[in-house]
Amino acid sequence: MDREQEKIQFLGVFGILKKSGNLILHWRKIFTQIFFFLITPLSFLYLSHMGISVSLFTKIMINAYMFYAEPQGTNYRTEISKVLQSELAIFILFKITYVVFFTVLALVSTAAVVYTIACIYIAKDISFKNVMKVVPKVWKRLIITFLLKFIFLFSYTIACIVVLILGVVLFASKEFLLVIFIVVFVVVYWCAFVYIALIWYLADVVSVLEDSYGMKALNKSQILMKGKMKIVLCICLVLGLCFIGVEQLFKVLVVSRDDQQLWIRICIGILCLILLSISLLFGLVAQTIVYFVCKSYHHENIDKSLLADHLGGYQWEYVPLKSKDVQLETYEP
Repeated sequence: MDREQEKIQFLGVFGILKKSGNLILHWRKIFTQIFFFLITPLSFLYLSHMGISVSLFTKIMINAYMFYAEPQGTNYRTEISKVLQSELAIFILFKITYVVFFTVLALVSTAAVVYTIACIYIAKDISFKNVMKVVPKVWKRLIITFLLKFIFLFSYTIACIVVLILGVVLFASKEFLLVIFIVVFVVVYWCAFVYIALIWYLADVVSVLEDSYGMKALNKSQILMKGKMKIVLCICLVLGLCFIGVEQLFKVLVVSRDDQQLWIRICIGILCLILLSISLLFGLVAQTIVYFVCKSYHHENIDKSLLADHLGGYQWEYVPLKSKDVQLETYEP
């Protein structure tokens, strides 16, 4: 490994964030296109989902209250029941539709950003049109990795719920022990959840740039994360706080302010959309930079010409990258 490739392994949280910002600014044309055509629609979908969900859920709660307040056997109660069932069906259908579209757009955005950065670091000509040609060719790999993560985390959550129920039943008559059990359970659950999410942080990037996807990508991500877990945790906390901050701003000043003038809510909504889009783009770029930092940390060298051949193969027939061939060069804008 030459000196330039070796230096990147020493990047810390600030260094990774700075490099992410430099990349976006220096290659602003391609990232602006990705921002407006992929990231912004993703952010708009997320914020719209928040507003619509609150509206639908509020109607459901009002009708549910009216349903239980109405005496049994009345025609009005029957009518409310039908309306409530209809609203619940619409709410569930809306949630399912949102999850599908959000997942698709999120994976497309991930593939686009990862491929773009890989091309930048090997000095390969890149355009938004070429990026969008690549996305369908890595779709299967990304969706398999995503589904495996979802299935595992869903199974983990179900298992934890079962443990929680059994614990509550077991300690129901012992209030002190029940409180201790719940506190310990919550702490252990979230610590394990965060740990799992961190060790799989790079799985999507691995699925795009290497010959591994699905369980192999998850295992590879876990290997790469060794030695860099604290840095990734700090980056996730910084970007997560930005994301939550924008989300709460939108909830408080747009969704929950029916008394606010419409034009003010629209302006604040647009501001939140821009801020959220910036946070998401920055997060995807930082995630890819972390991948290359971890590769450098584990001394996995790069054959730059071979990497270029692999990336060029995306435009014709998909040729996955070997993990040993992927490494980040130090970029100086």
